[in-house]
Amino acid sequence: MGISDGHLWSPRCPACPDAPGIDLAVLLGQVARGDQDAFEAVCRQIAAPVFGAIRRMVRDRCQSEEVAQEVLIDVWRSASRFDAGRGSAMAWVMMIAHRRAVDRVRSEQRSAERELRAASAMIPYDDVAETVEASLDRERVRRCLGSLTELQRQAVTLAYYQGYTYRQVAGLLGVAAGTVNTRMRDGLIRLRDCLEVGR
Repeated sequence: MGISDGHLWSPRCPACPDAPGIDLAVLLGQVARGDQDAFEAVCRQIAAPVFGAIRRMVRDRCQSEEVAQEVLIDVWRSASRFDAGRGSAMAWVMMIAHRRAVDRVRSEQRSAERELRAASAMIPYDDVAETVEASLDRERVRRCLGSLTELQRQAVTLAYYQGYTYRQVAGLLGVAAGTVNTRMRDGLIRLRDCLEVGR
């Protein structure tokens, strides 16, 4: 399980039983001198807590494993920078893990933002213009419908938005078909005038 074999760490870590009784700070000093056996012992001690801390931030298991691998490589490369006078060895390792996890989360956020911008840029201008125009038209129609009398609005809504015939509208409103016809005609004239003014 050396630094060069490509399998520094696994979250299940079947080949990494706990290594009790070995001080992590002492092991880091040996790692700083290039001792691969000491590094393996370090991995056995830090694998589970490092992965747990990263997983809480990164969430995705595969990415958490990648970040944990990066942390172990950082520990191997920078063990000589550990200073016992500034804190415990585990706190130093967890600080590296925290920084790596934050970097990954930020990287994923930037990537998602780039994809969103790219997707937005791919929408043709005409489609955007049509969407905006359709939205404005709907708002204009809604406003103009509000300018009709209650009876006119009911008749127009039932006939044009809900698909009823004049005879069905008359039945629903409990009025004569001729009355519906008059209401529809007056309502549509007012609606037309309102829409033309709004353009």
